[in-house]
Parts: sequence; C-alpha cells; structure tokens
Amino acid sequence: MLKMKFLLPILVLGSFHPDAQDTLQRFSEEVPNPKDAYVRLINFHEREDYKFVKPISDNVDSAITYEEIREQAILNCKNVKDISKIKEQVIDDLIEIEKSFNVPDEMRGMLLAAACSESGYNPKAKGDHRFSKSKKKPMAIGILQMWPWWESNKHGFGIDRTDHKAAAHAWMTHVTNKLNKVKRQCGYKTPERQWVAAWVTAIRKPKPTGRCNEKPLHLAILKKWHRLVKVERNFVPGC
Repeated sequence: MLKMKFLLPILVLGSFHPDAQDTLQRFSEEVPNPKDAYVRLINFHEREDYKFVKPISDNVDSAITYEEIREQAILNCKNVKDISKIKEQVIDDLIEIEKSFNVPDEMRGMLLAAACSESGYNPKAKGDHRFSKSKKKPMAIGILQMWPWWESNKHGFGIDRTDHKAAAHAWMTHVTNKLNKVKRQCGYKTPERQWVAAWVTAIRKPKPTGRCNEKPLHLAILKKWHRLVKVERNFVPGC
C-alpha cells in the first residue's frame, strides 16, 4: 500500500507509455523506500532554481526545449545511480556548449546523451583499460571517454580530457566537421539524418564505405528522452 500511495502520481504517467513505466521501475529499484523516490522527484520540481516549465497540452508536438532535456538528463540517465550526486553545473555547461552549435531541434540533448552513456556525466571517469598494453591503464578519460589522440595538438584538439567544457566543445566540433562529408557521401536531405550520420562517423574509426546506415548507441538515449518529454506533456496533474 505504501508503494502505491507514494508512486501513484508517477504510475498515472506510466500508464501512458512504456518508457515512462521504465522510469518508474528505475525509481523503485534504485531507492529502497518508495516514499523517498517520490519525495526526490517532487523536491526536484519544487526547487527555487528549477528551470523546467510544464508545457500546456496544445504544445505536445512543439520542439523539445533544453529545460525539458535538462530534466530528462538528470532524472533518466541509467549510468547515474544517485541523482543527488550529479553536478548540475556540468549539465548546464554542456547545454550551453551544445546550443552554440545550433543543432537541429530533433537532436537537442545529443551531447548530454553521449555524456550520460559514456560516463554518467563524470569528468574524471576512466575506462577502456582492456585496450592498453598492461590491461590496467585507462585509455578513455573524461566525461566523453576520449582517447589520448584528443590531447594531441597535431592530430587532435589539444585538450585536457578531464576538462568537461573543453572536451564537450571539441566533441561537438568533431561532429560538425563531419557534416559536409556525410552530406556528400550519404545524400541525406534532412538535418536530423545528416547530424546522426555525422555523429556516428565522428565517434567511430574511419570506414572506407562510410557509416551512412549506422547510428550511434547514444542516440537511443536521446530518442527515449524526447519520447518521455512528449508523454509528460500529455500528463496534466489534477485531471
């Protein structure tokens, strides 16, 4: 009874869409006391610095806003086990950097989706140990799990991989640098398909035939966030 009492508002939302049910499941699994899970969500929305504004019902199909993406990035990243430990300034920094590249509406949040997938927004994350000679040294460092070549002034971007701002800006620059190539190679006309192709081309090793028909794994996270936003836009508390 306690579980149903405190999660009822989320259950109402979950009845609309399986992705929302997945969010509910994560709250249930991550927090032993369901009351704490509910309070955590409500407290997030009631904070004075909370930027998200609930859209009205006739706004369901309008472009996803960065305020909405911010909420999804904080509440729905599976690689973050405790949202209270998220450094929200890092989230905000990545949003501002992505905005500066004028990504298509459909791709809003791509940088956050990549950071969620790669490190759970941790600028100090270390990974890919198995690819080093010793099997112990981390090859991938930082919020986007970048390999050493990113630090090269000659072949990379000359960045400190643990600097999340520098890493994010270099990553977005690397993606946008591939746009002209994929436009010629893939022949896609819509900005969304062009950006997806540029994204996957940028983060994977070069391939003679190109990667026009491939998609980055990060994209699934981004699409899920966009779907959840639209589900939540249909949810009007009190109705």
